Amino acid sequence: MDIQRETLDTDILIVGAGPAGLATAYRLAQLFSAEGAPEMPEILIMEKGSYVGAHSLSGAVMDPRGLAELIPDFKDKGAPLEAPVSGDAMYILRKSGATKIPFMPPPLRNHGNYVVSLNKLVGWLGEQVEAAGIDIYAGLAGFELLMEEGRVVGVQTVDMGLDKDGSQRANFEPGSLIKAKVTILCEGVHGSLTKQAFEKIPELQTDCLPQSYLTGVKEVWEVPSGRVTPGQVIHTAGWPTDSRDYGGSWLYAMSDTMVSIGYAVGLDCPNPTNDPHRKFQQYKTHKLIKSIIEGGSMLHYGAKTIPVGGFYSIPRLYHDGLLLTGDSAGMLNPQRLKGIHLAFKSGILAAETVFEAVKADDFTSRKLQLYSDKFNQSWAQKELYGSRNFHAGFEGGLMSGMFHAGMQLVTGGRRLFERRPHKADHEYMLKLTDYQKKFGHKPEPVPMKFDNEFLIDKVTDVYKSGTMHEEHQPSHLVISDIDICNTRCTEEYGNPCQHFCPASVYNMVEDEANPGKLKLELTPSNCIHCKTCDILDPYQVIRWVTPQGGEGPNYTNC
Repeated sequence: MDIQRETLDTDILIVGAGPAGLATAYRLAQLFSAEGAPEMPEILIMEKGSYVGAHSLSGAVMDPRGLAELIPDFKDKGAPLEAPVSGDAMYILRKSGATKIPFMPPPLRNHGNYVVSLNKLVGWLGEQVEAAGIDIYAGLAGFELLMEEGRVVGVQTVDMGLDKDGSQRANFEPGSLIKAKVTILCEGVHGSLTKQAFEKIPELQTDCLPQSYLTGVKEVWEVPSGRVTPGQVIHTAGWPTDSRDYGGSWLYAMSDTMVSIGYAVGLDCPNPTNDPHRKFQQYKTHKLIKSIIEGGSMLHYGAKTIPVGGFYSIPRLYHDGLLLTGDSAGMLNPQRLKGIHLAFKSGILAAETVFEAVKADDFTSRKLQLYSDKFNQSWAQKELYGSRNFHAGFEGGLMSGMFHAGMQLVTGGRRLFERRPHKADHEYMLKLTDYQKKFGHKPEPVPMKFDNEFLIDKVTDVYKSGTMHEEHQPSHLVISDIDICNTRCTEEYGNPCQHFCPASVYNMVEDEANPGKLKLELTPSNCIHCKTCDILDPYQVIRWVTPQGGEGPNYTNC
């Protein structure tokens, strides 16, 4: 049956109230409030989280350059900065020891940067945007990117009040059609509407390499006083990640009693039992880290994917009626593992482009190409170009990567190769038999006994993320062919989704209808919206779509 949907018209639609989306809105307010500027058009900001910052997660050490450009007096305005960086350290870990690197590589030097809670910073920036006269609609989630005659014209929001089978309940509210002259996607990593944009507008990805991702898993711990100094920054490489794989850790002291600790694991890994959450828990047992957090209490949890393909994985940034910003455009420096400052800068450039488009009443690609031109002339492009081959240098493993990283500093980013081709992450995963042939043993998950005080299992960690979903709704994890999961994937890969998901959404359970067989059981209510499954499923039959607005994690101090 056809559903009658309300149509709402606006001038500028910003999807996502993260650093990029809020920077876009704030810069637009600045430009339109300047003397002699046109009257400010109608601007609508959609945010799928229950509040501004609810879905914002990062390590995080922030380079303040982007924020300072947007709001020069951000300190005076009360930006929530946990601590200025007070010291850097980098270690190569072995299972039984650690070697401290005697000097910090320039990209990892954090003097002048700040340890921050991204969700608190984003909440504060949302207040600045609203004070500038722009409304943010939290709990409003986009479901479909709308196109007419080849141009983007807006977004359809999610239907509310559907039962698990898709039937309408008594409280059913159809999603609205929000039509706009220009839609700016600021969804963060691997957003569902951004994915639709790539599918509907293939030319956006014609000249770029496939994006590469890490999955980062994070806990915030309260620790006994005296173990850390506020602003202390520790990074590690090596154990427990295999030397041929990509990954590393961080520990950031937010105060003298609170630390952000996390581990990021490359998804271009051949091992089908690759488990970012379990590697993170294993990492916590290293004596260097255990000496800091043991005896403390775990307060908060989160996980997200991180785009690390770098400059050559950035898509075309514009189309008729469309701009891409921040992590949606892959704007993260993999060498520094930083993207907040680049998200701010991309939002600023997008706003300046839209300002010119409004004055000309022209939202075609010809006009919006100005965004790409501005980016190519900016410090953001220069920074990303300088690290353009960083991730590709680690294709041969840790030692090879460290060699290439050193060469990059000498050659300005080129190293011994330029634009090395690579595949999508899921294509690197090996079948069980192929893995055994290549490495001489079966892939096995890391054995671990969880006590849920120091070593935390996935379900307990999810509880600490504040994740909430109404269970009586269609699953937002859509599997196009469940038979593949229960047959081919079991035999060929051993159901890697039960390993790579950091939230225990996917589990293999006894199939009562077929004794001795297993079947996939989904628990979508556990989902923390990291998108790992959509990226890494070897058959690409899992699709992450947006659940009802306001659902998902509710991050605090993360």
